[in-house]
Amino acid sequence: MGSPVVLGIESSCDETGAGLVRAGRLLGHAVASSMDEHARYGGVVPEIAARAHVHALTPVVRRALDEAGLRMSDIGAVAVTTGPGLSGALQVGLAGAKSLAYALDVPLYGVHHLAGHVAADTLEHGPLPDPCMVLIVSGGHTSLLLVRDLARDPIVHLGDTLDDAAGECFDKVARVFGLPYPGGPAIDRAARDGDPAAVPFPRPLTGQRDAAHTHSFSFSGLKTAAARWAEGHAGRPLPVADGAASLQEAVADVLTRKAVAACREHGVGTLVVVGGVAANSRVRALAEERCRAAGIALRVPPPRLCTDNGAMIAAVGDLLVRAGAAPAPLNVSIDPSAPLEFASLHPVGAAFGRAA
Repeated sequence: MGSPVVLGIESSCDETGAGLVRAGRLLGHAVASSMDEHARYGGVVPEIAARAHVHALTPVVRRALDEAGLRMSDIGAVAVTTGPGLSGALQVGLAGAKSLAYALDVPLYGVHHLAGHVAADTLEHGPLPDPCMVLIVSGGHTSLLLVRDLARDPIVHLGDTLDDAAGECFDKVARVFGLPYPGGPAIDRAARDGDPAAVPFPRPLTGQRDAAHTHSFSFSGLKTAAARWAEGHAGRPLPVADGAASLQEAVADVLTRKAVAACREHGVGTLVVVGGVAANSRVRALAEERCRAAGIALRVPPPRLCTDNGAMIAAVGDLLVRAGAAPAPLNVSIDPSAPLEFASLHPVGAAFGRAA
């Protein structure tokens, strides 16, 4: 018998995603976003997100099935994000996944959200090289990881953000610049008409005195520098395009410089860039330029697989099924602040009480 069709469900933040994967091949996926409902508040409101997931989950699963030309009875396993993320949002996705797994009498797999971002690249470029360097950049996470067998081996953290993530920096500075939420795409659009060298924004944790944080990130100071620069134009028109281009250049410079350096240090020949900020045009272009110069193979998923989606969760579930991993117990719960140690995430009981 061949590999089963794996349904993946993602509901960690403001996107409700469902994807169907079999033997490493994406069959269909659908996403519903509640982003417009949060835009007026300048950020995600957890209660609004959770309610939106309740309304969107069933239609999104049906749309994914329709795109794949499959029926509910064709599903052979269910994978779901069990952390990290917003508590209420995760609960909705897990409840739906448990119900489907129980009704279909198929195994259930709890998946770490960030492992999903890593696995998203396999849907476009095939199996990950062993080893590979992974740069995760999103609204809540910025990490450098050494990845071997995603389904079987522990994930090695070389460095993480010490404060704000790259996407969070974009969101907060965009608001200061008067740009709409979400800030990442808005900054990217505004930067097209700007000069990336117009403002000498800092490159945090890249100096010689930062040797102890070679693979770590910090974007809080960059965010503050951009805010101070904007305040300095009080009473005068703010050159938003130049500010956006310069900010984007600083973020892309730090991310790609550290990622390429990590590849060299650890003798890794492939860099995989994933997460929502991997959709940023300058991050992609500078990563390509620097990897080519260093003789490093670069893999970046298409933008539709960079942001949160159910296909990436299905991809992890598919890898776990094919690796013979144990399914989640029936009392699996969520862990809103789960560290990334393994791709599978099966917290029970007390883990639910951890703070997000």
